Amino acid sequence: MSEHASHTETLTDLLVIGAGPTGLACAIEAQRAGFKAVLVDKGCLCNSLFHYPSNMIFFTTPELLEIGDMPFPSPNQKPNRDEALEYYRKVAEHYRLDVRQYETVERVTGADGNFTVHTVDRFGRPLAHRARKLVIATGYYDLPNYLNIPGENLSKVFHYYHDPHPYFGLDVLVVGGKNSAAIAALDLWRHGARVTLVHRGSEMHRHVKYWILPDINNRIKNSEITAFFSTTLERITEDEVTLRTPEGERTLPNHFVFALTGYRPDFEFLEALGVKLDEDNDRCPVCDPATLESNVPGIYLAGVVVAGERTNEIFIENGRFHGKQIAADLQAKSVSAAAFD
Repeated sequence: MSEHASHTETLTDLLVIGAGPTGLACAIEAQRAGFKAVLVDKGCLCNSLFHYPSNMIFFTTPELLEIGDMPFPSPNQKPNRDEALEYYRKVAEHYRLDVRQYETVERVTGADGNFTVHTVDRFGRPLAHRARKLVIATGYYDLPNYLNIPGENLSKVFHYYHDPHPYFGLDVLVVGGKNSAAIAALDLWRHGARVTLVHRGSEMHRHVKYWILPDINNRIKNSEITAFFSTTLERITEDEVTLRTPEGERTLPNHFVFALTGYRPDFEFLEALGVKLDEDNDRCPVCDPATLESNVPGIYLAGVVVAGERTNEIFIENGRFHGKQIAADLQAKSVSAAAFD
């Protein structure tokens, strides 16, 4: 896999923006249908998975994460992050996928049959890729839902949780009531942090996984993790946080904040491409459900971006099949008869 191109390249059949599992599946299915595919990603291969918590365990079984008809061997009923990253590396190697890592897409010009995707590499150098068709498989994990409160830009505030060790013996606030917040709070507590959890709802969200929910509820019940429900975080300073609780304002000592309040697709990028969003349907992008082609001819959508703000509807387990739908439409439209070099 080459790291980056040095100039505008010859026209390829399909360019996939996003090299996560869904993007990889799209490129694989395009290749298997006889088309030449290139992937670009602003981070590494499976960048979102890489930024998951280091000891994360998937909520699903290995076979539901498989792409390209390649088995996912795992001794565990539920695979972990490192196993998944290794699996997708092996898949990319097996299919000799052309993945351009660490290229950020800045804009897209052209039209169906002759798009140019303008990117920059890690050093700000401009690059360009030409393609007949595009797939947008950018996921949603790159854009956190910000709290928009004073102090959120302090260096002690994070919107992603990775590893518990740096927070041993410290006062840590976790904001959120779903899986990511519950997992982070439990992991931090088990590794010696003093954890306070804040959630605007009256209890942990019903979507918290069935084996995690009793664990977090028991830790709260036993006062091992302090929890404030029906509460919002109002202000963050270097040494404290201020909460708005049902009983009024409460200020707590604090060293670090994890604002794990969810993520969203890059709607601005979709709109810049001309893709229409259905404002009456959770900002779902307009696309043909059979082919996944958007309202912009030649631009396809794959993975969680298809569901708009309903980010809990599409996961690897179902997004991995989008590549077959797109490849079938490419064949039907006879994008190119070119074989591989």
